[in-house]
Amino acid sequence: MGDDYPTLFRSEQMSLRQFLIPTEVAHDAVAELGELGNVQFKDLNPAVNPFQRSFVGEIRRTEEMARRVRFFESQIQKEKDVVPIRSLYDSSPLVTVGPSAAHNIDELDVTLAEHETRLVQMNDSYKTLSERTRELVEARHVLRETAVFFEKAEIQQTDIRTSFDDSSAPLLQHDDGNNNTHPLFVAGTIDRTRISTFERVLWRVLRGNLYMNHTDITEPFVDPATGTETRKNVFIIFAHGDALLAKIRKVAESMGATLYPIDANADKRSDSLRETVLYNTGLNRRSELLRIGENLARWQDVVRKEKAIYETMNLFNYDVRRKTLVAEGWEESGTSVVPIVQELRTNKTPPTFTRTNKFTEGFQTIMDAYGIATYQEVNPGLFAIVTFPFLFAVMFGDIGHGLIIFFAALYMISQEKKWARQELDDAHAVSNLMVVCTRSSANSSMVDIFLLMGVFSVYTGLMYNDIFSKSLHIWHSGWDFPEPGSNGASYAVSNGHMYPFGVDPAWHGADNGLVFTNSYKMKMSIVLGVIHMTFALCLQLPNHIKFKRPLDIYANFIPQMIFLQSIFGYLVVCILYKWSIDWSTRDTEPPSLLNMLIAMILSPGKVDATSQLYRGQGFIQVVLLLLAMVCVPWMLCMKPYFQWKERQMIQGQGYAALGHRNGGPRESTDEVLEGEEEGNGRAIVEEMEEDMYEQHDFSEVVIHQIIHTIEFCLGLSGIFGMIALVMVVVFWFSATVFILCIMEGLSAFLHALRLHWVEANSKHYQGEGYLFTPLSFAKLDEKE
Repeated sequence: MGDDYPTLFRSEQMSLRQFLIPTEVAHDAVAELGELGNVQFKDLNPAVNPFQRSFVGEIRRTEEMARRVRFFESQIQKEKDVVPIRSLYDSSPLVTVGPSAAHNIDELDVTLAEHETRLVQMNDSYKTLSERTRELVEARHVLRETAVFFEKAEIQQTDIRTSFDDSSAPLLQHDDGNNNTHPLFVAGTIDRTRISTFERVLWRVLRGNLYMNHTDITEPFVDPATGTETRKNVFIIFAHGDALLAKIRKVAESMGATLYPIDANADKRSDSLRETVLYNTGLNRRSELLRIGENLARWQDVVRKEKAIYETMNLFNYDVRRKTLVAEGWEESGTSVVPIVQELRTNKTPPTFTRTNKFTEGFQTIMDAYGIATYQEVNPGLFAIVTFPFLFAVMFGDIGHGLIIFFAALYMISQEKKWARQELDDAHAVSNLMVVCTRSSANSSMVDIFLLMGVFSVYTGLMYNDIFSKSLHIWHSGWDFPEPGSNGASYAVSNGHMYPFGVDPAWHGADNGLVFTNSYKMKMSIVLGVIHMTFALCLQLPNHIKFKRPLDIYANFIPQMIFLQSIFGYLVVCILYKWSIDWSTRDTEPPSLLNMLIAMILSPGKVDATSQLYRGQGFIQVVLLLLAMVCVPWMLCMKPYFQWKERQMIQGQGYAALGHRNGGPRESTDEVLEGEEEGNGRAIVEEMEEDMYEQHDFSEVVIHQIIHTIEFCLGLSGIFGMIALVMVVVFWFSATVFILCIMEGLSAFLHALRLHWVEANSKHYQGEGYLFTPLSFAKLDEKE
């Protein structure tokens, strides 16, 4: 495939470009680039403090406007009744480019400030009036309940204890026309959770010299500031003497109670009750919020874009000679934008931009979680489209469970648009549009992974002949079970048939069926694991060819491949050869391949005749073991030695690297000098400064090669761990199908993830890149 054709095999080719933008049109030019969304700008002022840059004043202004917009949005969300917000696409556009852009932004700033002032004033008034309304409502309940109490007291007047002894006067004085003394009491409201504590404290403070009555208020009280509900009780307390009443008031106020002056005269209480009026104070505030909701979406869009524009312009440098702004940024090769653009020559590593679609995005996300691919490195996400669901299915392997996952994924795909519309309808603001779309896109990409996992699980379930732990008799079995003998045992007899696909169902009912399936799956896992690692190791080759690293081919790829195939490749060949032999016609028992591999390392050249797999086995194993042993020093020493020789040869010829500390003249070609004159000098100077710190010592090269060799040799031990993991996944974890699909599916998913990250990517994947993050207005909501 051509290098210029978009593909998932490698990331897209990037170019470092320089933009010469006149100051007068800088704002409009950056706005246009933000709409295109294909340039990632570099910071040309890394040493300048963010608060000392050119456009810090404009950024502060836009941040203040953004604060006001967020304040409006929070007020709309707190409103009890839903405030409709006009969609961005239904709103009239606010022009922010061209000659009238500055005037429109100034008007927007003034408009936001006016709305904020009015809304703050209304909030304060609403809070004050709400508190007053709450007090009036509480007073109404107090009046109502005390009136009920006094009416009961008048009806039961004959039952009240009477006494003319001043030291034992009743709390409710008897009705005497000549007596002008009125009963002394305190009335008010208190939080319902404190009523019992309030009652006990008063009893202890007054030593029982009181009469208290309280009742619940059915209506909750809502705090206008926080919106929390509070339940309260009305209380009335009778005591004798001003001193006791003063104590009651102090205790009540200390516990957060609200006291109300209630007259003992029935006529005055009735007048007060008629004067209690509830105020409706939210109409003007809601009208203001409705006006804000008409324009909130476009305000959010404008403020967000303006902030991104000025933050990007702060990355630019001002060219005094040309009186223009100079910008540098990465852009996909083959595209260009105006006003003035020229491509810069650089040795810096460009960002990684991998073009994905709805189907491949999920697999690419899994690989990016391990590490972003280095620029133009082979992308393992392309091959994970097949290998990830297949390795998952090898461990999951059930027709029934695979069909459950498959149909569940089909259902989610069929409901994808409907759920996306519901999420969009539930959003209170258009600012949530991109978040909803992004979330729906991520969910749909994962659904595609589940769909393939279900399909591959059905396939491997057919191979295992397993559906909910039951076997399928699709074709004629190759074994017959005669009548059991005297000992009750029945031995299967071959009937000459061959089961065409998968495991013969006769094994599911056999006593040694578990031994057979475990041995079969363990050997198959070894075969698949070695094939997977061999394929991953082969991906080194296109990387070395692409980046012109022939030394890595001879010093890393070839010895690693020989080492892998000398031990584990040989084991795979022995497994396949053992499967191809009819051992019923042999005089010897089939040898244990695990013991064969151990004996190959511990006692090379010695093979027991009773466990010999083929002729000349001892000699071949010795040769393979010697090859594996030679590969270790080969990987360890060859690359550092040749790099050392190359370094000595260059220094012996009197050459030094660019920016070498020993000084000396710098040789430059005509193209480089011309680039410096046209403004490319900054990129060249930055490369010189970076290269000064990238002069590695020979010891660092040796240490790196030692670590790489140890990592490769020890990483191959993971295949034994993979065998153990497959054995664990084979067993049932529970009696219910749904628990199996979740628990076993999650286990198989994580093991497949480990096989890709640890066993495969470690063989070829550098993952030292960084993502291509261009200035794009469409992705501003996603960043927030």
